[in-house]
Amino acid sequence: MTQRAGISTLLAWMGFGLFLAAPAQAHPHVFVNARAEIIYGPGGAVTAVKHVWSFDEAYSAFITQGLDKNGDGRLSAEELAELAKVNVESLPEVGFFTVAKANGKAQEFGEPREAGLVFADKILTLTYTLPLKTPGVANRSFGIEIGDPTYFVAFTVVEGADAVITRDAPKGCIVRVARPPKLDEATQRKLAQEDITATPDTSGLQVTTRALVACP
Repeated sequence: MTQRAGISTLLAWMGFGLFLAAPAQAHPHVFVNARAEIIYGPGGAVTAVKHVWSFDEAYSAFITQGLDKNGDGRLSAEELAELAKVNVESLPEVGFFTVAKANGKAQEFGEPREAGLVFADKILTLTYTLPLKTPGVANRSFGIEIGDPTYFVAFTVVEGADAVITRDAPKGCIVRVARPPKLDEATQRKLAQEDITATPDTSGLQVTTRALVACP
């Protein structure tokens, strides 16, 4: 995928291309607070990853303009359904902002399911389940990497015990989360000078979060 095609796809994922009119002109353009749940099947293998992504207040307000069709001052699941559909259908083009490895082997993903958006306390939150295309044998280790390497979207995996959790994991599994270091002021200033159509040079920078589940 070319740089221009990649940006166009990402803009479409941001909601009908409306982001082109947004006031922000620097990297990153959108901030996301993320949580993840790694779901295990009965045989001890990971079957899916459930994502919970909360967008920043400014972007949440911008992208939900005009969606309150009945004018009641609230955004229902029904009013947000089409936006959720567009978001999830476009995510494969950006790799779901997720890389997964089971026992060190890269994994492919199937069709996302159980997608929905909620708007509460001025924050828009996308939740969806991302199944592995072919769940393998019991996983001694399962790792995920969450984020946008181009830093167009800044993902922050939240602090706290619910940042990355497991569901139905074998007894004794331990989750370790490695967050990227904070960017220095010089790098932040450089990225802030990039316009919306540019892809910044993030080579040598770690801007994604990695989590590893180790099982006995």
